[in-house]
Amino acid sequence: MSTDKLDSLTIDKSRQFAPRRKNSTRKRVAVVLAVVLVIACALFFFTNRSVTIDTTSVSLLYPTQSFTLLNASGYVVAQRKAAVASKTTGRLEWIGVEEGSRVTAGQIIARLENKDLEAAVRQAEAALQNAKAIREQSRAELTDAEKSFRRQKELLGSGIVSQADYDVADARLKRARAATAGADAGIAIAAAALQGASVNLDYSLIRAPFDAVVLTKNADVGDIITPLGAAANAKAAVVTIADLASLQVEADVSESNLAQIREGQPCEVTLDAIPGSRFQGVVQTIVPTADRSKASVMVKVRFLERDQRIFPEMSAKVAFLEHKALVGDKKARIVLNPAAVVTRNGRSGVYLVVGDTVRFTPVTPGEKLGDLLEVAGVKSGDRVALKPLEGLKDGSRISLPEKK
Repeated sequence: MSTDKLDSLTIDKSRQFAPRRKNSTRKRVAVVLAVVLVIACALFFFTNRSVTIDTTSVSLLYPTQSFTLLNASGYVVAQRKAAVASKTTGRLEWIGVEEGSRVTAGQIIARLENKDLEAAVRQAEAALQNAKAIREQSRAELTDAEKSFRRQKELLGSGIVSQADYDVADARLKRARAATAGADAGIAIAAAALQGASVNLDYSLIRAPFDAVVLTKNADVGDIITPLGAAANAKAAVVTIADLASLQVEADVSESNLAQIREGQPCEVTLDAIPGSRFQGVVQTIVPTADRSKASVMVKVRFLERDQRIFPEMSAKVAFLEHKALVGDKKARIVLNPAAVVTRNGRSGVYLVVGDTVRFTPVTPGEKLGDLLEVAGVKSGDRVALKPLEGLKDGSRISLPEKK
């Protein structure tokens, strides 16, 4: 074997260990990267770990709620209400109002067919004129009879006429006086007949008995209106009206709470139909009888101020107050649980919940209202962190406990 061939069989140690050093370096790099990745993941986990917190809501509070003795529910009721009908029976010929129309006392709101009644009035007027003419005739006759009697009396004293002529003149005077009295009575009869006919005609005109608002229209043109509603398809009332100035709230108060109510007590009324508005009232009457089925007593609350938005039969809630509400007590306040307020860097604030994070929001604390604190800087409906607050900071991730 030649020397060249033997040399080709020699192992090159430098070439043998080079790949091992390269693999070892790669392993060390991989380990370092793995450690860095674990550390980064740990930092990310601990940095972005969410905190489970309890929250509370920012709400609106009226100061009157802090001195409310009792709450009750009821309905708005008009104390003066009427179903307006006619005193006579007839067919409705005209109606001049609709639901919601405002009427004044004495205003004609409907009319029945009244041609026959108008004719009766004209007939009575003619009879009265005739009676007056008869009276004028009788008065003229009386004047002539008085003059004739005086002449006959003078002539009788002079012996010119006989006693018989005198007696005739005297009888004529008495008949003239009686005729005049009868004519006066005839005028009174005719005037009474005219008044009766006019009254019957006026009964066909349906008038509003007081200032009110039309609540319902119960009849229309062509309907038969009768006081008793006995005829088939007849209507007893044309419209139903109510005096909105007489609106009061009728609330049921439990017998056990009646000792907290007194006449003249200030109240605050809220209506479901007008949310956000509160109306001042006062206890008008405590009805002196109890409802045994509900073990309650009706209390009537009068509104101190009228509001055009309040209608009969609206549901209402009444708060019976310990004392009269002042001007400042009528305005709603933004309040929250004072435990939610923290101090950071010398500033008072709350952690406002925004999605799954909290944001530190500065607030200005105000008056303490019962167990709540008035604040400025947040709005009603906002949710803020309540506890725990120690580990929170601006931007912290949070989670809310699951509702059971």
